[in-house]
Formats: sequence, C-alpha cells, structure tokens
Amino acid sequence: MNTTEDPSLRLARRLRSLRQEAWPGIRITQEALGEALGASAPLISSWESMRNPKTPPPDRLEAYATFFATRRSVAERPYRVLTEAQLTDEERTRHEELFRELTSLRNGAQGQEPAPALTQPLARSQWHFPPDQDITIVGSAFPAEYTEKLKPFTDPEAPDYVELLKYADLDALLELFGHIRAANPLSNVRVLTPDEVTPDTYTSHLVLLGGVDWNPTTADLLLRLELPVRQLERADEDDPGGFEVGEGEDRQMFKPVLRRIGAKQELVADVAHFFRAPNPFNAKRTVSLCNGMYQRGTLGVVRALTDVRFRDRNEQYLRARFDVDGAFSIISRVNVVLGSAVTPDWTQSEDVLHEWPGA
Repeated sequence: MNTTEDPSLRLARRLRSLRQEAWPGIRITQEALGEALGASAPLISSWESMRNPKTPPPDRLEAYATFFATRRSVAERPYRVLTEAQLTDEERTRHEELFRELTSLRNGAQGQEPAPALTQPLARSQWHFPPDQDITIVGSAFPAEYTEKLKPFTDPEAPDYVELLKYADLDALLELFGHIRAANPLSNVRVLTPDEVTPDTYTSHLVLLGGVDWNPTTADLLLRLELPVRQLERADEDDPGGFEVGEGEDRQMFKPVLRRIGAKQELVADVAHFFRAPNPFNAKRTVSLCNGMYQRGTLGVVRALTDVRFRDRNEQYLRARFDVDGAFSIISRVNVVLGSAVTPDWTQSEDVLHEWPGA
C-alpha cells in the first residue's frame, strides 16, 4: 500500500477491493451490494470513488465487515447481511478483524489516530458497541437521608466533596464503567443519576444499573418493555422483595435468601436480573438492565459479563441460548460468601433461576 496516498483514498480503495476481490468467481455489483446494505448504488459509488470519496459512517462499516466476513452473504440472491448471532466463531473473528481495519482506515480519513487494538474477549463482549455511538449508564442514587449522613463528602460546596458518593451501586458502577470504556475506546461513555436523565439520554445505548427501589429510570423502562419479569420493591427488612414471572397458577417468585443472626439480617444469596433488548426509543440502539434486590446482586450480575474468569463462558452461554440481537432476559442467583458477591456461572443450572424466552 502506498503510505503517502490520501487516507480517504486508502479507505475507498479497500472498500472497492472487498467488493471486487473478496470471493474470486463471484461478481458483486454496486447495486447488489447496496441492496444488501440498505444503500443506493450511487452511495456505494461515492464511498469507492478515487477522485472525491465520501467517508461511510461507522454503522455502515460494521455492515461491510459482517457482509464480507462470510461467503454465506452471497449464497443466494438477493445478497444479505447476516446477524451477529448467525455468524460462526471463525466468521466472528473475521468480522472483528475486518471491522478494526476499516475503522482504522476511517479514522485516518477523518484525521484521527488509528483505533487502539481491542482484545478478542472485549470485542465479543455484550458490552462492545459500534464505535462513535453514545453509551449512557444510569446508576441508582442514594436517597437524601443517606447522603446527609456522609457530609461534608457529599456537599458540593465542601473542599472534600466526592461526586461519586451520590451513587448507590458504586462497586457495580466502577466495575461496569471500566469494562465498557475498555471495550469501546472510540465512544463517549457517560454516567448519570436518574435525576440527570434527559429525553436524549433515552435514545443512546442505555445501561440501567440498580433496581426499582432507588432507580426510577429502571422502574420506568420496565413498564414500557415487553418483558414478563416484574421486580417487586423491598417492603421492609423482613420482606426483601423479589422478581416475579408468569401469571396465575404459573406465577413464580424468586426472592433473596436471608438469615437472622441475633438482631441482624445476613444476606446469603441475592437474586439478580440481566436484560438486553433493542431500545424502544431508538431501534438502532440497545437497552440493558443490571439489577439485583440488593447491591451485591447488582454487582454479581455485572461481573457475570466482566469477570475475566467467567465472562467468556457466560458470553458463549448467551449466544447459544438466545438471539443476542433481540430481547432476552436471565434471572440468576448471586451467592454471598464472607460478605462478598460470588460471580454467577450461567453454565451451571443452580445459578440460573429463569430465562426468557425459553429454550
């Protein structure tokens, strides 16, 4: 490759070579490729132009990478772009390599630094999204009576003010934020409390952390989503609430396990919920829920997909059980040992309490 060539021309040349040379013996016209990608032939031509090329947006490069990751894209007419769930492991590897290459070429065309390398586990993570798409984590906020006890650290006018102390699920928030930032180095990742949410927030990739007790955004989304799982609030110390599924005689209730030691209640096992679906406010984005009845449940379900010891097997489990491009839900047990949450292993039946949709 000529390294002195205009970066925009390098991307255009690569896109043209993919169309013309990806599979010898198969002729892919600009019209046929455009039909598969949902683009017009003139638009494809503008991306391949060697005079004044236009730069495709990231989601178009994602579609290119998926299309040219597998020969099955051209197995029949009209050509098509498979979903990620339909790709084999080898095809996903090809997709990720090609997407990284095209993204780096695009960055060069935009005058940006090449995209940093992304390790294979993070590239296949549920928390990896297309680049340049906003991701918003909405975390539970401590009620005022709790933050009042932590002054001066929760007083914005005090010298020792710590802004993060307004968040309730702080362990889970730090774990999830760090992982999402690592998996999406080209994206803007924001963290908000429910009272900082705006209408525009709802149209980004939306990640809701914490349950209905302290996160009203979670409660609001649960009412809007077609999901047969209901989270019941904790009524008092003796009623820890739980997750309810089904109706009538088919109704099931999944509650945390507590035991009383003297005057105190000890958490033995929490119940936690992971849910992923297309965003009801923006079909090109997603909404994810990570919530437990207690904070250690929320941390446990977050770590199911971030803990280096378990995330790969749990990712494989999700891909084997569900259409990960659609809506799916899993309720799991989060055991608590010596006061700490144990990462659930979804390949073990005792850790999985309920799945939707069923197998």
